[in-house]
Amino acid sequence: MKQNLNYRTSEINRNFRIKVSGMDANGKRINKLVGVAGAIALIGVEMLNKLLRRAFASMEDVCVCKLRRGVKFSFYAK
Repeated sequence: MKQNLNYRTSEINRNFRIKVSGMDANGKRINKLVGVAGAIALIGVEMLNKLLRRAFASMEDVCVCKLRRGVKFSFYAK
């Protein structure tokens, strides 16, 4: 079963800049801006939907979401 995003890619890119920092699956340090496809590659569609729901509900300039595996997603509002 294929999971779909709850938001359109254009809507996400219009509202947020997504920055990822921490360690990737290979143990390499990452600290970069990613697009929707890059975020899906790192954490998958289901987890990205949860983080986006939280970011859209937040009324602040930045919404920081920390995952247990040491990855931190920052959603900067435009």
